Amino acid sequence: MRRDPVLGAVIKKHGPCGLAESQHTDPFKALIRAIVSQQLSTKAAATIQQRFEALFTAGGDTGNPLRERRGHRGRFPTPAEVMAVPDEALRAVGLSRMKVSFIRDLSCRVMEGSLRLQDLDALDDEAVIAALVAVKGIGRWTAEMFLMFRLHRPDVLPVGDLGIVRGFQKVYGWKKEPSPAKMTRTAEAWRPYRSIACWYLWEHLENKPVTDRED
Repeated sequence: MRRDPVLGAVIKKHGPCGLAESQHTDPFKALIRAIVSQQLSTKAAATIQQRFEALFTAGGDTGNPLRERRGHRGRFPTPAEVMAVPDEALRAVGLSRMKVSFIRDLSCRVMEGSLRLQDLDALDDEAVIAALVAVKGIGRWTAEMFLMFRLHRPDVLPVGDLGIVRGFQKVYGWKKEPSPAKMTRTAEAWRPYRSIACWYLWEHLENKPVTDRED
């Protein structure tokens, strides 16, 4: 607040940061949800995610025998369980063919051990991004969301996020959409807590991270 009085006024308006309340504890679940959310509104993504999880949950309405045979009751599926579901069932919950292929590539890599999610927390931010973008359908934006909402990294600045771009415009009164370089320069004052500052930008838009993009 002392370093950036403009952002400081936003912080005063919205109160304590709620970033920790949005954390995902399961890394596989966090990445699946990030893939599902690509190019969708928050509401549409939540609906598809609910249907996806119902495939593996006892009492769901999809008719998939996996949920009954394996006794899922609200537990997120393992990569092996995701791989066991036919493409048709995944498509039926609202996933595009491309997203089905992304989810399968992620699940396969975790199963075979080429992506060791449990080891990511020991890596620095750029190493985590490099490991994740090797997965089909996961780009830098998705990896940055993982850093913020799963690994709780405090100094991430996702300049490719539409909500962050709009947040900068609204907070600073910029008429034109800022370039990544301009946002990065402005955010230097926020180090080493740029993730927290980004939460306030999102909150100021009265919206969660914008996901109407695909990477």
